[in-house]
Amino acid sequence: MSSTYWTHLDSPLGRLLLTADADGALTSLTVPGQKGGAVVREEWRADGGPFREAAAQLTAYFAGDLEEFALPLRAHGTAFRERVWAALDDIPYGATTTYGEIARRIGAPRAAVRAVGGAIGANPLLIVRPCHRVIGSDGALTGYAGGLDRKIRLLELEGLVVQGVANAP
Repeated sequence: MSSTYWTHLDSPLGRLLLTADADGALTSLTVPGQKGGAVVREEWRADGGPFREAAAQLTAYFAGDLEEFALPLRAHGTAFRERVWAALDDIPYGATTTYGEIARRIGAPRAAVRAVGGAIGANPLLIVRPCHRVIGSDGALTGYAGGLDRKIRLLELEGLVVQGVANAP
């Protein structure tokens, strides 16, 4: 049986819940009230040790001093979801892309946009796997498991003009 470690980290988005596996890979990052987010389980071990680097990088990100996370990540999902999540990692800081563009990048048909949205909504690693950078084809800020207010805050942190949502392809 593998161990899951957890800790809380205070942030501008509220108290984050971070989980990691026995190897120290980050397995989830949940914001308060997140739709489908992780909740602490009795068998998990509270231990901030495995999260020192994640905490340092998140603090630097929120301070505007870090644009790209370099953390070991391990999220488990279907092969399709994992392809979508990997595509999220390629969206640069300060830029946005669309659900349709993510579908194209992973070789899915345009009709798969809804499935891509579902996979993005199930992303267990908010912030570090930047699903907040995905917007609707019309520039609308559609969906974010952590709440649209947090999506806006993250995009503004990255220098995007949220009202017009600049830098979309």
